Amino acid sequence: MNKSHPSSQSGVSMFANLPLNALRAFESAARLLSFKAAAEELAVTPTAISHQVRALETWLGVQLFERLPRQVRLTDGGQRLFHSLHGALLDVAQSVDTLRPQRSGTHLTLSTTAAFAALWLVPRLGRFYARHPDIKVRLDTHCEVIDLHQDASVDLVVRYSLDDYPNLYGLCLFDERFGVYGSPGQVALAAEQTPTLISVRWHNSKLYAHGCDAWCAQAGENWLTRQPCIREYDEEHYALQAAIAGQGLVLASNILVSESVASGLLVGYRPQVQVDGAGYSALCVPGRERHPPVRAFFKWLEEEVRLSGSQHLPVARTVS
Repeated sequence: MNKSHPSSQSGVSMFANLPLNALRAFESAARLLSFKAAAEELAVTPTAISHQVRALETWLGVQLFERLPRQVRLTDGGQRLFHSLHGALLDVAQSVDTLRPQRSGTHLTLSTTAAFAALWLVPRLGRFYARHPDIKVRLDTHCEVIDLHQDASVDLVVRYSLDDYPNLYGLCLFDERFGVYGSPGQVALAAEQTPTLISVRWHNSKLYAHGCDAWCAQAGENWLTRQPCIREYDEEHYALQAAIAGQGLVLASNILVSESVASGLLVGYRPQVQVDGAGYSALCVPGRERHPPVRAFFKWLEEEVRLSGSQHLPVARTVS
């Protein structure tokens, strides 16, 4: 007796009735939260997208979108369908891509802050390329927070935040602590006189100021009340370069100074005094972690955190 082919009668009937065009229209509209944007992406009219989505809702017997003035919003049912469908379509796209001749390599787009990219990621990225020479990493270091559910051009993000992300697949990389650092000469000088302080003009300036106040309170230092000379920079990597150059002391993340401390360019001033910061997490849309380049990058990130000797090892956190 011949074994049945995977496209047996039951298999054919299972897929034959799937409204594939409507599902593709829904995925695009759900990701972009716009029928107009989905129409532009799929090169059809907004009316066609609306008809496809309405037909899918009728076929399912479930409303997928709330139609609001000038916008649409996913219902709970729409969210569930989008999460599973988006991951499934990514798998199909990857499978199809592996069959294409003369493939030029795989691209991975990562969004993160300029400071994390410059001070932690890029110095280590060569080890990723050595292991995965076929994967080209593109770094997006714009300040805007990207909505991964709407921007499919970004594969994953590394975010610094106190928040949780229940609608994303994530890997907790590490929690950070803040300390004061400077060049060896500046740290020695700070024991004798009030140092010049290097400050970072964060987008949330109150958060950075709170960290300075907390460090001074814990250390018993009254620098801030003595009106010291303060030099301010827009980005943390500029501030650290200023500290390395001997311009003063800087309150900085133990994660971002790790390379400079390891090389002896920076040392801690009263290193036993540390204050809590937030945490770094690598995040992607659920399902995208199965995409081979993303999976490879997640695995590499976890190994790098372990190599860095962090006391907070990564823990994979999936959505419920």
